[in-house]
Amino acid sequence: MKHYLSIFLVFSFFAFTACDDVVDCIINVRPELKNKELDHAHVDEYYFETVSAEIKNETRDNDYDYFFRVSGDLPRGLDVIYERRKVVFEGIPREPGRYTIRVHLEVEAFNEYYFDEYGNERYHDPLCSNNTSKVYTLVVR
Repeated sequence: MKHYLSIFLVFSFFAFTACDDVVDCIINVRPELKNKELDHAHVDEYYFETVSAEIKNETRDNDYDYFFRVSGDLPRGLDVIYERRKVVFEGIPREPGRYTIRVHLEVEAFNEYYFDEYGNERYHDPLCSNNTSKVYTLVVR
């Protein structure tokens, strides 16, 4: 009897929720920042490093808008540039030290709204989560 109850509960869950959303969350479709250590920088020398983003378990990463925000310490002389799916750290650092930088990412699907076969506007968010953040450390010698 317990077996039938489990099957009924699973069926009910799928019947009352959008299957696409459930499958997306099982697959864990979400934004992700790459795990990496930033290259070390040197005072008064040109520095260039990137942190890239993607949508985990999604082949159409470019079907999303990416919105970055960087917080924390940056050495004087280093700039942050946002380019489509990556954050660029570029410039000539003027101060040695160890800098903690947090990169925040929020994404939105291009086609969250669509029209069904009856002409009704519908909303579909294919993501389980639409934001993430990661802390990186930059060492300037």
